[in-house]
Amino acid sequence: MGTSGRNLLVAIEADEVIKLLNRAFADEWLAYYQYWVGAKVIKGPMKEAVIAELMQHAADELRHADMVCNRIIQLGGTPLLAPNDWMDHANCSYEAPIDPYVLEILKQNVDGERCAISVYQKLMEITKDRDVVTYELALQILQDEVEHEEDLQALQEDFEMMMSR
Repeated sequence: MGTSGRNLLVAIEADEVIKLLNRAFADEWLAYYQYWVGAKVIKGPMKEAVIAELMQHAADELRHADMVCNRIIQLGGTPLLAPNDWMDHANCSYEAPIDPYVLEILKQNVDGERCAISVYQKLMEITKDRDVVTYELALQILQDEVEHEEDLQALQEDFEMMMSR
């Protein structure tokens, strides 16, 4: 049995995993855009530090989209092909940075990371002991998402401390 293809999924259906991966794929693209556009429109104190963090996170989300896409293809699936499908299939909502104030941008992205963490935890639960490749992929991305949440929370705390003085 191959370790990267459809054969590996004995106890679960590959089609179900592909569906979950496509939802995560949509999330990653929306997260990429939310970080990227947020970094472009952000205003307020500490914006340069926040911009640097947002752009790094955007690059990570784009890398995650690539990883998830590759796994979908390995499993014999087709990734979502049209950007308008991302909103329909995403687990996590996209929050447009209508209020570009630093604190609002940080809060939106913390919420997005919390959603992503739950998505990858669920994917790990479903694939544990049944699809080691997808499980490891989800674990790797989960570690990044937890780090993102921690980074954003630290910036939020710094911002709030600075503003309270």
